[in-house]
Amino acid sequence: MSRIKKILGGPFRFLKKYRYAFGISFTLIFVVWLFCLPEKLFNDPTSTVLFDRDGNLLGATIADDGQWRFPSNDSVPYKFKTALLQFEDRNFENHSGVSIRGIGRAFWQNISGGKKISGGSTITMQLMRMARKGKSRNIWQKCVEIFWATRAEWRYDKDEILAMYASHAPMGGNVVGLDAASWRYFGQPAYELTWAESAT
Repeated sequence: MSRIKKILGGPFRFLKKYRYAFGISFTLIFVVWLFCLPEKLFNDPTSTVLFDRDGNLLGATIADDGQWRFPSNDSVPYKFKTALLQFEDRNFENHSGVSIRGIGRAFWQNISGGKKISGGSTITMQLMRMARKGKSRNIWQKCVEIFWATRAEWRYDKDEILAMYASHAPMGGNVVGLDAASWRYFGQPAYELTWAESAT
């Protein structure tokens, strides 16, 4: 027992000595975390979309920034959701914005491969990167994404996160979001996509 006290004594004395500094630091980090997200993650211009009275798409114009980006949709079709989670983030329903296992796997793959093979980002982290627009992809920015992602998981539920991701994910060229991609590539609404089209 005395040996255990001797081993743990040093760290405990250190923590006791600097407990106020640790307390203040934790409080500051918590406050920054609490207010780190902007009130609205995306303020991008959207395409003007014209529907008939039965909800069929008649046409659309390109957004002011030159992107095909339809207005945000608050739901995600089942087939696309299933394909997305299978490919991008199988543990999406169970993590709090960050997957330690995914980051560890990516770190090992990158070290053993001698180059960047995987990033280990969850869907929530990818959404934060999209919202932060054009930030360089380095370790510091990855840490910021993690910080934002954990906060986003407290602000939004999983369905809201998936809906924002589907509405703002780049889909090739100047096509942004699932609804625009479904129309541009397949000529039909996202909820009518087949399994193969959803996976594509």
